[in-house]
Amino acid sequence: MQAEEREFYMATWPFGVQQLYEFPNREYIRKEQSDFGWDWGPAFAPAGIWQPAFVVQLPPQNVYVRNTLVDIYREGQHNFYAPDQTKDWVLNASVDYLGSLPSGVNVQYTISSGDGDDLLTGSLANVTSEDGRITGSTSVPDSAVELWWPVGMGQQQLYNLTLNIVDSSNTTVVTVTKRIGFRTIFNNQTPISQEQLDLGVAPGGNWHFEINGHEFYAKGSNFIPPDPFWPTVTEPRLRQLFDSVIDGNQNMLRVWSSGAYSPDFMYDLADEMGILLWSEFEFGCALYPVNEEFLENVAHEVEYQVRRVNHHPSLAYWAGGNELENLELPTVNKTAPDEYPRYLAEYETLFLDTIVPIVLGNTRSISYSPSSTTNGWQSLDFSKSQPMTQRYENLTEGSIYGDTDFYNYNFSQLGNFSRYPVGRFANEFGYHSMPSLQSWQQAVAPEDLFFNSSVVMLRDHHPPAGGVNISNFYNASIGQGQMTMAVQQWYPVPDKTDSLANFSAWCHSTQIFQAEFYKFQIEFYRRGSALPERQLGSLYWQLEDQWQAPTWAGIEYDGRWKVLHYVAKDIYKPVVISAYRNVTTNDFEIWVISDLWSAVSAEVNLAWYDWSGNKLNISMDAATNVSVGAINGTKIVSSNLDTILQGRDPSDAILRLDVSAQGSLPNSNATQTFTHTNWFHPAPLSSSNLTDPGLELSHSNDTFTVKATSGVAAFVWLDYPGGAVLNFEDNGFWLAKGEEKEVGYKVKSDTTGGGWKDGVTVRSLWNNTLAEGY
Repeated sequence: MQAEEREFYMATWPFGVQQLYEFPNREYIRKEQSDFGWDWGPAFAPAGIWQPAFVVQLPPQNVYVRNTLVDIYREGQHNFYAPDQTKDWVLNASVDYLGSLPSGVNVQYTISSGDGDDLLTGSLANVTSEDGRITGSTSVPDSAVELWWPVGMGQQQLYNLTLNIVDSSNTTVVTVTKRIGFRTIFNNQTPISQEQLDLGVAPGGNWHFEINGHEFYAKGSNFIPPDPFWPTVTEPRLRQLFDSVIDGNQNMLRVWSSGAYSPDFMYDLADEMGILLWSEFEFGCALYPVNEEFLENVAHEVEYQVRRVNHHPSLAYWAGGNELENLELPTVNKTAPDEYPRYLAEYETLFLDTIVPIVLGNTRSISYSPSSTTNGWQSLDFSKSQPMTQRYENLTEGSIYGDTDFYNYNFSQLGNFSRYPVGRFANEFGYHSMPSLQSWQQAVAPEDLFFNSSVVMLRDHHPPAGGVNISNFYNASIGQGQMTMAVQQWYPVPDKTDSLANFSAWCHSTQIFQAEFYKFQIEFYRRGSALPERQLGSLYWQLEDQWQAPTWAGIEYDGRWKVLHYVAKDIYKPVVISAYRNVTTNDFEIWVISDLWSAVSAEVNLAWYDWSGNKLNISMDAATNVSVGAINGTKIVSSNLDTILQGRDPSDAILRLDVSAQGSLPNSNATQTFTHTNWFHPAPLSSSNLTDPGLELSHSNDTFTVKATSGVAAFVWLDYPGGAVLNFEDNGFWLAKGEEKEVGYKVKSDTTGGGWKDGVTVRSLWNNTLAEGY
């Protein structure tokens, strides 16, 4: 940053508040904030008109529809309280138009099924028309429609709504069509009730989502702009990405603020596929101006976006911006405490006084919070147009509030559960890794394909450069070092004779660390559903990449899955079994966790092996047949590793955990079997007695088969060449000696004519110890 830029920046805001990435003063411009640089993307700052633009010439007595609001909610429903599921539906519709309507118009509606059959027709009641907006409402009997559910919880029932504005002679003046769904989605921040306290829930405030009156465990990730250049983000491209969301056992995406408002087709896809979209207004990692002109512009922006997308059943939530209450305000309080009251008042002017009345004035179906991470509201007063009083740090000792946002780049803390935050919901957490060799080859010349080449390093934007100096090798070396030292501490260090193979092995090893880092946290948060925090959501950072670079993504720029996305898919299964070790005391627990809505009966099998695959005579006092409650967990082992191992060398001991549970998916009467396998190693893999597992790979029809013939295989990885994008049914898994696994696949795109199949290879962590091959 130039000296004059720094001086202006510091004079405008308390230093450090605005989280400068590359270009300063982005907060003054209502433009995609990540255009100016972020720690996972470039600062291209594209300019120009990128959305369709029109000049509309209207003949007399004609109108142009510029926006439409459809709000579907239960009778008596309010944004901040749980709706009564026994009530009928209210359908409120409002059309914004340019031009003039004839006098005496009314609004007729038709609700039809996806097959085109008309289910309900009539005229909206209480029609008003003023200032270019016509509004009316009607009641829809609860029995007349089926509910829309997120994926894994029921059907995605959608209907077509047609609105006809007709004049006094019954001539249609305007027709609007929208695809709608009937559901309630509620972000519960209400105080913990006595009933919850009696069940063992810690006092404080709730923070979770409820769909159609049901608590559920939100499993997902954070969505960033898929590309710095939005015209390249097409419906087919997003459909491919959302296929990976569904295939990865995710039901919710947090659509991060500081990007661009999501296109209509993105919500359409989410409606069809059952993906809930936590949506945010585009303010992030900064405090923003509150002058009259800025606020007026924001008011128009917020109203337009709320009205535009409200009819989508996939819309789950509105947040004012990213990390405002947990980062920006505390930074002001720390660096400029005398100015804190002023900046707090300005924050509330924008995110409460300006935005809240607009949200509440346009929708009764969607909850709102001013910040993505928040301790929630403290009180509500509906005699005021802005009823929310935020809790901030007004906390009661022993109580739990809000959702959590957690990053820890101390690589030595892998699996240290005591470092993770205890909250009701986890909306951000993660660690960066390198993309695959195949992705690097799309963007980097062959001579630069090594770990710390200048090109590779300058694509590492963590930590952010903090200014327009694009040759910030010092900061890049920190991010590269964090990945390097993580691999050195936890895994066999690649040292291959071929430089390209060595680069690939290093990239892959950083992905294994990333995947384990997330796995332990997701396990911790899911276990929280059974603990006093009653934790009901895990959304990791981040879903996808917008270029080829070291980032937090689980899916690379072209759609290729990293190890993370496979491991997250596995640990997001409905029923999982997980081991929890206190790294200080060596206390050891094993839990079976279920996010199903009814109890399951489960059979558990635990077995210790050495790395050669021989079963060890280690016994544990463990329950083998257990019941797990709805969205809950059951502890089946509570012991100490020192007691369990009894002096046995931990570097040659591995625990395999298997669970098979009988239960039903939500809204299904069909009993099915849910299985999950997990592995626990008491010693770091870097010091474990890894043995050549003797992996064998074969291919027939639409599956690949992998077999471990001579030992236990850790992180078995099926790799495939460039030119295709696909995901395997499973990858990054473990195999016992003699175990054979068939792996199917789904091809997303292919320019090789199927030739990629001949280039599929298999490796495990053992390959890091070899001088030759990948």
